[in-house]
Amino acid sequence: MTKVARALLNYFFKGLIVVVPIGAAAFLIFWAVSSVDRALNLSDVLWNDSKGRPMHIPGLGILNVLIVIMIAGVMVTNVVTDPIKRWFKKWLNKLPFFNFLYSSIKDLTEAFVGDEKKFNEAVIVEVNEFGLKKIGFLVQKDLTKLGLPGEVAVYFPYSYSFAGQVIIIAADKVKPIDRNAADMMKFVISGGVSGLD
Repeated sequence: MTKVARALLNYFFKGLIVVVPIGAAAFLIFWAVSSVDRALNLSDVLWNDSKGRPMHIPGLGILNVLIVIMIAGVMVTNVVTDPIKRWFKKWLNKLPFFNFLYSSIKDLTEAFVGDEKKFNEAVIVEVNEFGLKKIGFLVQKDLTKLGLPGEVAVYFPYSYSFAGQVIIIAADKVKPIDRNAADMMKFVISGGVSGLD
């Protein structure tokens, strides 16, 4: 192979390293936003143009989502009282499958954006006698309600996935990592190739 061909191939692969992550991230964001916009855009149903054809207004679905979220936030903060919350929980308990989905998604959302963020304490755990270590996030510091005093729950996310695994382990086997939790999450999710810059 000539020097020119090797240089061109080298440039191509270096360009690939830059373009593919940017393109993939942009595509995923565009896909998610356009999917939500298409699903919740009511302009086709509500308005017609001068010729009587349905009129599509791009971005109206996203605007609908933002407005609903803001109204829900205002209502929960200022209007919804404890009796209403109890009634809602009682109603949810009558729908076990929906209750399971709702509470799981609610807990996961609160773990990232709620008042008590759960994935903010990165830890390292030695998992076997050969010194194998895993990076995780301390999610429960006290398991006495489960009859497990002195033990903690640690969540281990999988690389290249939103899934993970929770283990229960003695508190003294868990060592905190003095790094930003977001950087450690990025490190684990990326398979160990980024997040330690």
